[in-house]
Amino acid sequence: MQEKILILDFGSQYTQLIGRRLRELSVYCEIYPFNHFPRPDDSVKGVILSGSPFSVRDDGAPRPDLTGIKGKIPLLGICYGAQLLVHQNGGEVAASDSREYGRARLGFVAEGCPLFQGIPQHSQVWMSHGDTIVTMPSHYRCVASTSDVTNAAFRIEGEKSWGIQFHPEVFHTTDGIRLLENFVTSECGCPQNWTPESFIESTIASLRNTLGQDKVVLGLSGGVDSSVAGLLLHKAIGRNLHCIFVDHGLLRKNEFGEVLRSYEDMGLQVTGVNARERFFRDLAGVTDPEEKRKIIGKDFIEVFDEEAHRIEEVKWLAQGTIYPDVIESVSVNGPSVTIKSHHNVGGLPEKMKLKIVEPLRSLFKDEVRRVGKALGLKEELLARHPFPGPGLGIRILGEVTPEKVAMLQEADAIYTGGLKQWGLYDKVWQAGVILLPVRSVGVMGDERTYENVAALRAVTSTDAMTADWAHLPYEFLAAMSGEIINKVRGINRVVYDISSKPPATIEWE
Repeated sequence: MQEKILILDFGSQYTQLIGRRLRELSVYCEIYPFNHFPRPDDSVKGVILSGSPFSVRDDGAPRPDLTGIKGKIPLLGICYGAQLLVHQNGGEVAASDSREYGRARLGFVAEGCPLFQGIPQHSQVWMSHGDTIVTMPSHYRCVASTSDVTNAAFRIEGEKSWGIQFHPEVFHTTDGIRLLENFVTSECGCPQNWTPESFIESTIASLRNTLGQDKVVLGLSGGVDSSVAGLLLHKAIGRNLHCIFVDHGLLRKNEFGEVLRSYEDMGLQVTGVNARERFFRDLAGVTDPEEKRKIIGKDFIEVFDEEAHRIEEVKWLAQGTIYPDVIESVSVNGPSVTIKSHHNVGGLPEKMKLKIVEPLRSLFKDEVRRVGKALGLKEELLARHPFPGPGLGIRILGEVTPEKVAMLQEADAIYTGGLKQWGLYDKVWQAGVILLPVRSVGVMGDERTYENVAALRAVTSTDAMTADWAHLPYEFLAAMSGEIINKVRGINRVVYDISSKPPATIEWE
């Protein structure tokens, strides 16, 4: 029986990041809603309580029955989880005088504390809470503090139970992975034997068991996610997998033909569909970003459905959905707040009356890449930056027209090509050009121009849940600005976006 860590989800957008970090440590874990989790058996080595958008003081706040967990097996409460352990056991949690959000540094750390073994005294941590622990129960002991948060971490005497008010799972907590490793290995005794190879083996076996001899249709995009999903399905069911690639006119320059060629020697059955005119017609005059997403999603569903019906006896729809798609579209394992809609999640199964299979639904992008590498996926596909489902439609602020798309495709090709030529492409997580609904005065030769502004965007990240703007060399930015302005008719000004996520998003719409 596979030994594991259980993660109880209270609706935090970071919950799956906890799982992702544990998988980085080659530790197997399973995530369950706080109100529906299995009774721990001998295979469960520890339990982690996630954060939450709720306050423990709210009437409707999640309050799980931890009987059989607390005091019996190692337990780690993170943010809300820590405050819950205090609140339910006689301590006091109150609203902070000011929201404790963003970077902080540890000050006090208890000497010899096993949870902080190997972590420097002033290590950076990431706070994200509106409540704080004011008074702890008598048998709780503070083991770490920051300048603003006295009880940043605590241990419950007589138990292997811990609580921390910061988020070790996010990128900005510098030694967060070490803290989690201390918990799952030293305190829980977990074996570190979960690997991409073990994921592939178990996923293929699960797909074969679930799908049998049924036919499956998959929408390919040319990106890493759908390509890896396609390879997994192909290994599981072979020729019973049928792939469709829809060109909605919002792809990058020459992408349709290049993507189709890249799949030629992968053994996949792929049908390409040119539907550009349909999408442009339906997007005419539309400026609201959410409405654009819905139109693109609706048209994609209809085109895909029409093409899929040409295949007889299809029973399943496969999607390359990964966790950031899910968490930013709708809550999966708790009451997370919806940030934006996304046409890659949902919609198609209802329209097509097909059952859905999503082999990558629990993985983050970097995990997908590792799985793809283990499957032998081409480097040109593995290394591609993430690209939004609605394509350039959400990188054109305002109305989408063929002329604007052509302009943006040229600018994006210059920018992407420049990143590769300068050796910067693999150093950023995602990059793209945004065409703004702003015109500015310029001078070219002896002529006055009044043309569009383009914004360059590049971020560094490991999971897309948080991201920093990439510190690209000024010389590179100057070169890109000059080349775009000189070569792309209609653009006379280039700016660079230096916003991080949060509070901004990676894409502009």
